[in-house]
Amino acid sequence: MVAVDNATAAKLLCRSYSSEDETLRRLASSLSRSLADEGIGDDLFDTLEDVLGDRAQPAPEGRVRRADDLLVRLGLPVPQRRHQEKATPLLPVEATRISNSFRRATTHLMQVVPHRVAMYPTEELRLLIAVRDERPDPDQAVAHLRRFAFAIVAILDLMGDE
Repeated sequence: MVAVDNATAAKLLCRSYSSEDETLRRLASSLSRSLADEGIGDDLFDTLEDVLGDRAQPAPEGRVRRADDLLVRLGLPVPQRRHQEKATPLLPVEATRISNSFRRATTHLMQVVPHRVAMYPTEELRLLIAVRDERPDPDQAVAHLRRFAFAIVAILDLMGDE
């Protein structure tokens, strides 16, 4: 943020301005490009790491066993699972915080994406908006946050953000 003294503020407020549509469109486009140049904040990447990283909650044991049984029935090899430390359960307050962070990121991505991709990702943004609008039960919060995180990662991949 920049501090401006009273004399400078008075000069700025007395400047003429335009209400022409073309000027306003050009200004909005410049502001959007400026926003796109700022990029994505590190806090979003930290939140994605919380949801998708190594310390994220593992899938329930019953679901893993069913997947392994299906692989055996199909004659496919069962993957070797490395031992993972138990993650602390996701508290409802934490799930709400992460979900709100992802919703803010969705709004930001919808403004930035048109300026960062060659072809507008209609399907990916449709999926992101659909996941954003879901209101899961508390017992489905982890699965919902993972879907939300994967939808955001898909958009980031298209934008070229690493």
